[in-house]
Amino acid sequence: MSNSRRCYKVGAKSKSYSVTIQSNLHRHQANFQETDRFKEKAKMRYMIEAKHDELKNRHGMKQAKSVGLLGVTLQVGATIFITNMKRIIKLKEEKEANK
Repeated sequence: MSNSRRCYKVGAKSKSYSVTIQSNLHRHQANFQETDRFKEKAKMRYMIEAKHDELKNRHGMKQAKSVGLLGVTLQVGATIFITNMKRIIKLKEEKEANK
């Protein structure tokens, strides 16, 4: 199945007609995006994106400061550990403030 679109421009001497042809893979993905499973997963995506943004922009993970797989793995692990500790401290402070 294809999507058709007519493109008429006011004052143009000619008219154009375009047809978009989707592959089976594109059609399958479009159908999947209409399912409840996809919509449920999409609701959770913002939390993951926010954490990635924090790691990249606030904690220097845009570019590795180490060389090699081991160095980068240690850098990522340490950065994630620190962000989790910051979150735990913040949650404890909020809990104490609500008492």
